[in-house]
Amino acid sequence: MNNAISRRRVLTTLAAASLALATAACGNDDDAPATGASGQALTKVKISLDWTPNTNHTGLYVAQSKGFFAAHGLDVEIVQPGDADPSTLVAADKIPFAISAQESLTQARAEGAGLVSIAAIIQHNTSGFGSPNDRGLTRPAQYAGKTYGGYGGPIEEPLLKTLVKADGGDPDKVKVVNVGDADFLTATKKGIDFEWIFYGWDGINAELKGQALNIQYVKDYDKALDFYTPILITNEKQISSNPTLVKEFTAAVSEGYTYAGKNAAESAEILLKAAPDLDAALVKKSQEWLSPRYTDDAARWGEQKDTVWTDFSAWLFQQKVLSKEVDASKAYTNEFLPAA
Repeated sequence: MNNAISRRRVLTTLAAASLALATAACGNDDDAPATGASGQALTKVKISLDWTPNTNHTGLYVAQSKGFFAAHGLDVEIVQPGDADPSTLVAADKIPFAISAQESLTQARAEGAGLVSIAAIIQHNTSGFGSPNDRGLTRPAQYAGKTYGGYGGPIEEPLLKTLVKADGGDPDKVKVVNVGDADFLTATKKGIDFEWIFYGWDGINAELKGQALNIQYVKDYDKALDFYTPILITNEKQISSNPTLVKEFTAAVSEGYTYAGKNAAESAEILLKAAPDLDAALVKKSQEWLSPRYTDDAARWGEQKDTVWTDFSAWLFQQKVLSKEVDASKAYTNEFLPAA
């Protein structure tokens, strides 16, 4: 779970006027409008996180703290998800933006939702199957005869079986137990041998608490599993009716993540100031590990590759996670990203 040094100009009067027309669709109706440095009214915008604040979200808080949103004519409220799935709210046009994941968006599109990914927050999949090192699990074939703790997600078992098969093991010999919201440390102390985790948060947290672990990253066993998680999403209606809003929001977020990618320590402090209840040691260590992975080997932050969307969509269909094939080319766009 688990930031473009600003080279952008402040909105011109014309762009600010275009953004003002988008306010009604953004779901905010607070009092008097905020104003930017040049005195123009800022457009109120909401973005929902996919979970509680963590280092996957740092670029948003950096963009807010460093004034990148304001420089693009935006007054952004970062909200945490409630009972409603943020992706569902975006699909229904209740909010314009949210953090999601490629598997969730692809499944939603298979059901007819007009969601679109406008940026990859992290370039490569940092998730994998983690286990305390005393379990001796150093390769997926060894999962046979062990107990996996899951949360009941639709792609968990297909991922697990793909890795075990790829490594020559028998996936039918893996015992699967639903542990719900139990965290990695709690679950593995109660008879669970391994879980699907994001190393940059759960893995680092375990190590900080003295639990050494082994992890097999899913992307290392099938190239189709190097999917984007998390991603920044909007919907087709916003893209068609408010392209200026989408462009300016994406540009500001890009600046936030590019900055965080180059300034891990400062960005960790910004996240901690916004979410003071977080474990400071975890945030700092996680940010140090994750910052260079925001852009990684891409030409620019947020860049999405067609092969990643096509290969993973095909894998989901082959695994019967999708009810029908999805046109992956319509599930994402790079058109709103700033030029490299």
